[in-house]
Amino acid sequence: MKSMKKVITLSVTGLLLAGAAAPLTTVHAASVKTASTAYQKSKTKASYSYAKKMLAKNRTGFSGKTSYIFSKKTYPTSGAVYGYSDFLLGLKGLGYKFTKAQRTKVANSLVLNRKSTPADLATAVIATRAVGLNPQKLHQTGAKTTLNLVSALYHRSMIKQTVNVQSQALIALSTGSYKRPGNAKFSKTSLSSAIVKNQLSNNGWAYDNQVANADSDTTAMAVTALARSKSTSATVTSAIAKGQAYLKDAVYPSGAFGYAYKGKTFPNANSTAEAIIAFSTKQNTVKLVNGYFKSGQTTSPMRAMLGYVRSTGSIKGATTQTLGVGQVNLANAAYRQALKHRSVYSIN
Repeated sequence: MKSMKKVITLSVTGLLLAGAAAPLTTVHAASVKTASTAYQKSKTKASYSYAKKMLAKNRTGFSGKTSYIFSKKTYPTSGAVYGYSDFLLGLKGLGYKFTKAQRTKVANSLVLNRKSTPADLATAVIATRAVGLNPQKLHQTGAKTTLNLVSALYHRSMIKQTVNVQSQALIALSTGSYKRPGNAKFSKTSLSSAIVKNQLSNNGWAYDNQVANADSDTTAMAVTALARSKSTSATVTSAIAKGQAYLKDAVYPSGAFGYAYKGKTFPNANSTAEAIIAFSTKQNTVKLVNGYFKSGQTTSPMRAMLGYVRSTGSIKGATTQTLGVGQVNLANAAYRQALKHRSVYSIN
C-alpha cells in the first residue's frame, strides 16, 4: 500500500493509451497533453530499469543519501525501508521475475514479532505475496516454525489506526484468498465500514480525519482499499464514487496531484501515482488516467507523473527512490492491468 508527507504520516500504475474522459465545454482536447504510447514506453522502461538495479544492489538510490532497502540493522522494527511493498509490487506488476535468492532476502530481512504494527504487517503481507511467497506460511532461514502474517494482522486492533493504515491493511488482505481466524479483531467488512465512516464532508479523507487536511494521497488509498474490498454495500460504492469525485476536483492544471501539509499542497510524482492507482480501480474512471476532466487542466495525470521520471529512471523530488520509483512503477502497472480488466493487486 504509500509522497513525502506519507513518509512522515503513514506506512501502505501503463503502456497503452486510455480514451479521454468526456471534456468540459471550457477544455479543448487539442490543448491537453497526454502520454503517447512511445512516451509511456520510454519513461516506464527507464524507471523499471532503475528499480531492477536498486533491487540487485539493495540500495534506495544511486545518488545523494542512500541506504539499504532490506536491513535488520538499519530498520530494527521492520527490516525493510518504508515503501518497499509498493516497490516490489511495482516490479511484479511490470513483469519482473524474482529469483529464489531475492525471495529469501525479503523473507529473512523482515523483523516480525509481537510488537509489529498493523502497518508493518500489512506491508509485509503485500511484499511477500508480490515476490511469490506465502504470507500465511512464511519461512525464515533457520527458523523452526513458519509465520502467518495474515493471522497476525487480523489479531491487531484497527480501531485507533489512521485511515491510511486501515486502507493499507484492507489492500493487503485483498491480495489473496486468505482465511480469517475465528478470533480476529476485525473483518474486511468492518474495516470497510470504518474507512467509510471517516469520509469527510468534502468527500475526501485525511490522515487525521480533519477536513482542512483532506488530501489526494489519503483519499486515493481509501478509494483503492474500498474498491479492493469488493463490497456491494451501497454505502461503500457511494463512498468510492464520492472519493473519485474528490480526486477529479483535486487535480492541478498540470495534471499532477499533491499532498496537504500545514494548509498547503505540494504536487509530486507519488501523489499523482496514488490517484492513478485509484482511478485504475474502476472501469468508468480508468479513462481519466490519460485524459482530462477539469476546466483549465492542460495535462493528463499519466503525462504529469511520467514527467517526474528522469532520463536515469529516478524520480524528481522523491524522498527515497524506493518510494518514488516504486509507486510510479506500481501506478503504471495498475493502469496497464486495468486496461485488461484486471487489478495489479490480484497477485497470482
